[in-house]
Amino acid sequence: MRLESIIKDSGVIEIMGNPDIEIRSISNDSRKIGPGDLFIAVKGHDIDGHAFIGKAIEAGAAAIVCEEYSQVEESGPVFIKVSSSRHALAIIAANFYDNPSRKLNLVGITGTNGKTTTVTLLYELFMAQGYNCGLLSTIANYVGTRGSEAVNTTSDPITINSLLSEMVDEGCEYCFMEVSSIGVEQERIAGLDFKVAIFSNLTHDHLDYHGTFAEYLRCKKLFFDNLGAGATAIINIDDKHGDVMVQNTRARVQTYSCKGMADHTCRIIEESFEGMLLRIDGREAWTRLIGRHNAYNILAIYSAAMALGADPEETLVAISKLEPAKGRLEVMRGPKGLSVVIDYAHTPDAMDNVLRTLREIDRGRELICVFGCGGDRDRTKRPEMAKVAEEYSDRIFVTSDNSRTERTEDIMDEIKTGFSPKGLAKTISIADRKEAIRTAIMLAPEGAVILLAGKGHETYQILGKEKHHFDEREIVSEIFRSITNN
Repeated sequence: MRLESIIKDSGVIEIMGNPDIEIRSISNDSRKIGPGDLFIAVKGHDIDGHAFIGKAIEAGAAAIVCEEYSQVEESGPVFIKVSSSRHALAIIAANFYDNPSRKLNLVGITGTNGKTTTVTLLYELFMAQGYNCGLLSTIANYVGTRGSEAVNTTSDPITINSLLSEMVDEGCEYCFMEVSSIGVEQERIAGLDFKVAIFSNLTHDHLDYHGTFAEYLRCKKLFFDNLGAGATAIINIDDKHGDVMVQNTRARVQTYSCKGMADHTCRIIEESFEGMLLRIDGREAWTRLIGRHNAYNILAIYSAAMALGADPEETLVAISKLEPAKGRLEVMRGPKGLSVVIDYAHTPDAMDNVLRTLREIDRGRELICVFGCGGDRDRTKRPEMAKVAEEYSDRIFVTSDNSRTERTEDIMDEIKTGFSPKGLAKTISIADRKEAIRTAIMLAPEGAVILLAGKGHETYQILGKEKHHFDEREIVSEIFRSITNN
């Protein structure tokens, strides 16, 4: 592809050299650069790509995009100076792959909780109705039925546009994508053409990165500020930040609510461990998902389907057949009438939603909560998680999550500062998460419900800088077998 076409609308300030050249590939990683490639030097939070311009030139780069340069040789690569190389990377990636987001219906969702569930259910909903679709989520990326493991909630611009291009080539009509606040702030979604954007909720999270809640909100809002006039913004009007999200959007605004009046409404009629009976826009529908937060998720996907022109009756029938996303209120039945619930809840609000749901479904059963908090992440939410666990749980096990480079015991001590004396009296601390799960199950009375919060779909645990295999489904199954055999 010609360099002139690739750098179009990327904020070019100056071009040193002849831009009328052919570019073989693009990358912001100098280790992936070869002869005829374009290297984009991005200033990151930890690493400045400008330090690797020399490496890219040695590898044969035909052109360099950067914010600054010291010396340009006539026989060297073309240098393109831009106002923001991070923004340029996203625009260049979209241009290089011929702007694939414009060739399908791209649906993005942002919010603290519910993103993975919502995009996964939307993907499954439209696939079940015969459409070929793509998925970009925390758990996995899918091009049609072909899946690959995801690394970040919102991937880098080159990966995003590469996958979108594959979706176009495979005949996908829709793509459903998680949009994180960090992804927005780092402009990973710049240049993408969203047809529908959904806001779920905004609660305490990622303050280790954003610093303040106001900055966290600002980054979420940017997603809607940058929507085109042809897009539809769908907001949860029950969240107090819903109206704020769309204050400056050019998109058409649609609202949804489980409490009051809105463009789309939902009420829970019946609820059990088997699912919920809902009334959505006056029509009854059954779902296998449980919990008020999942009623919101179901209403969000219904609202998105309506914005995309789907038939209401057909959509509700398809919704009734959907399975919960992996690691989201995933129930495992065991001996002694035990129910172990695996959920990704790792914020105070998410854990409140899950524990309140479990308590409301069956108030007569003992409720046990096993949880920890991630290391090298937002520390302020640790005592808040303890307060939530204490409010709903009969017994609590504080343990490890992904401790990363922090000492597990230090994280646990910070969690426990949130307990009252009464909460501490019903809390057991076991640093080894597998042992904590085993102890919780073995000590549980007949018929108890045990929530394993924080890991969800993850099949690993990060301790120090090493990632160890850790699948809670396998661990619970093993413990259940040992109880049965004894």
